[in-house]
Amino acid sequence: MDAAEQALATITGATEIVPVDAEPAPALVLRDIRKSFGDLQALDGISLEVPVGSFYGLVGPNGAGKTTTLSIIAGLLRADSGAISIAGVDAAAKPLAAKRLMGVLPDRFRTFDRLTGRQLLYYYGTLRGLPPAEVDRRTTDLARAFDLTESLGRVVSDYSAGMSKKIMLAGALIHSPRVLVLDEPFEAVDPVSSAAILDILQAYVAHGGTVILSSHGMELVERVCSRVAVIVAGALVAEGTVDEVRGEGSLEERFVELVGGAGELEGLEWLHTFSD
Repeated sequence: MDAAEQALATITGATEIVPVDAEPAPALVLRDIRKSFGDLQALDGISLEVPVGSFYGLVGPNGAGKTTTLSIIAGLLRADSGAISIAGVDAAAKPLAAKRLMGVLPDRFRTFDRLTGRQLLYYYGTLRGLPPAEVDRRTTDLARAFDLTESLGRVVSDYSAGMSKKIMLAGALIHSPRVLVLDEPFEAVDPVSSAAILDILQAYVAHGGTVILSSHGMELVERVCSRVAVIVAGALVAEGTVDEVRGEGSLEERFVELVGGAGELEGLEWLHTFSD
């Protein structure tokens, strides 16, 4: 059993995330979610249904509403209208119960970076109600899986961007959530660490967990996601399996087509001559 498998065996053991015979409630349901910031309509009636045990990609250009959508799912923002359920739990009626089912890695995350990595994971684990001995065991397994064992004694403010991303992802996993909400989980992470993270997430999904992530990496989304949604200017413009959304071409080609293609180049002729 490799490090990723051992970590997943540990964190999924407590909640026994396994496929069941009865048809489960969807991992996530959004119904007509709307959100405005002043005069800006950030989300204009987003509706999604994410099956249990799926790797779900949320893509769109900068400013399209991806982070707003994920923040509302995670309970970090409140929608102006619409309904959300997490694994059958109404997030408005039972917000704490819904949040217990999730692990979250937000964009532009801030954390208690004057703690060491070990202290931070201890905080996350005990905050989620795990006994200290169980937190220690899971910390050891997650640190091994994320190649952070030698760094647990260092304060998180001294971590690189990639290491910070990994310790935050370990914190999101430590309580064995049913749904992971990840905003750009591979940004600033080196290829070796990315492969390790992907192994952990794929094993998590294989055991019945659900990953909902945003990414600008179309090749990654096309390779690992089972379903994908494309958001442009706060509206859902395409949704379905990766094959359904990409059609005959690549997902990146379809994405460019949906978003509207390249910018206007007229007027940049001066760039073709060089200063002395």
